[in-house]
Amino acid sequence: MRISVFGSGYVGLVTAAGLADMGHKVLCLDIDKARIAMLREGRVPFFEPGLGDLVARNMRGGRLVFATELDDEHRSSDAYFVAVGTPPMNDGRADTSAVFAVGRTIAASAARGAIVAMKSTVPVGTCDALQAQLDKDCPHKMSVASNPEFLKEGDALEDFFRPFRVIIGVQDEATEREMRELYRPLQLSSERVIVMNRRSAELTKYAANAMLATRISFMNELARLCDVIGADIHSVRKGIGSDHRIGPSFLYAGPGYGGSCFPKDVSALVHLGQDNGVTLQVVEAASSANEAQRRYVLQKIEGMFPDGLAGKTIAVWGLAFKPMTDDVRDAPAGAVVKELLARGATVRAHDPEASANFAKAYAPAGPKMSYHDREYESLDGADGLVLMTEWRHFRNPDFEDIKARMRGNAIIDARSIWAVFHLAERGFRYTAIGTR
Repeated sequence: MRISVFGSGYVGLVTAAGLADMGHKVLCLDIDKARIAMLREGRVPFFEPGLGDLVARNMRGGRLVFATELDDEHRSSDAYFVAVGTPPMNDGRADTSAVFAVGRTIAASAARGAIVAMKSTVPVGTCDALQAQLDKDCPHKMSVASNPEFLKEGDALEDFFRPFRVIIGVQDEATEREMRELYRPLQLSSERVIVMNRRSAELTKYAANAMLATRISFMNELARLCDVIGADIHSVRKGIGSDHRIGPSFLYAGPGYGGSCFPKDVSALVHLGQDNGVTLQVVEAASSANEAQRRYVLQKIEGMFPDGLAGKTIAVWGLAFKPMTDDVRDAPAGAVVKELLARGATVRAHDPEASANFAKAYAPAGPKMSYHDREYESLDGADGLVLMTEWRHFRNPDFEDIKARMRGNAIIDARSIWAVFHLAERGFRYTAIGTR
């Protein structure tokens, strides 16, 4: 098939490269000229394991090209994928203006009828509204399908090529057949496609992220309770996760969820309920608990320094919202570092991928804020170490080197991965979340 993908961000680029690798001829578009120039040079503008090689291979094969507007060939695309951003507005609702801008481009440029597949995460009813826009403005018959993405940052290629499910929301059998044909290479080993109507597909995306966010917030609340009553959150996790009705995934306590999806989608779902007269109390509680968890991490840090943080030097390991990404959008470390600086601390930070993005988004380098390529260098003269993101090279550190480099001995483990090392016996003042 000839396919055009609007948007070269995380979802758009993974989708474009993945579809090209499945044998389709793909044009990936973006209005950002600098971004397209970078991609044409073979440089991926964000970190995702394996994506650079996938893009390069399909560019060499002529299956993947980049542009800022539709070319003559792709005005006759078989499918147009919409993968543009839907960021939160000031009131927390999703901004879908970019989606309808793509609709206007398709209406004005398409040379024949085609499928319009919605990859962007959009409020329920957006696909219906886009269909109405295209019916009104496009001279050719366009069939809008909801096709939400379920890509985990850091493991996106695995999720694309071996998905748990491919959700297709359609209103007619012809569109279903076309979408099934597009994803046929993913169906060789097992049936992965689940078909429903468009509104159900749109809601499925929000519901999935809200459910995962709720599990995280639930465990974080239990971890705070464990700290008070002397229980161990790791034991509780194993105990409840062994029940097949619950399962072990997303039951790890930490500093709260972040990233580009969960905070935005939970907020959008809450507002979708409010706009339709339905109060989603569980979803609202998950969001409130997540904000409380970030404050709790700061309380843990402050508890280690009863005389205050002013004048203290704090090393922070991990800035991305999760390992294997350079994404710092709504990262828990952002809120913590900003508060440390506001309280007069000096921060020495290390992250293997996200430092540049973090400096731009939260705290530029300066006298009170420094970034270090090597994790142990960030510890020199530090009064405390805060672990915020559990990159693999943090899992088994050299605690003797840590002790030798630090001025103080406080360790605040927001991911609770170092409890097994019995750090109090090694001369550290150690605190974690939900465990000792």
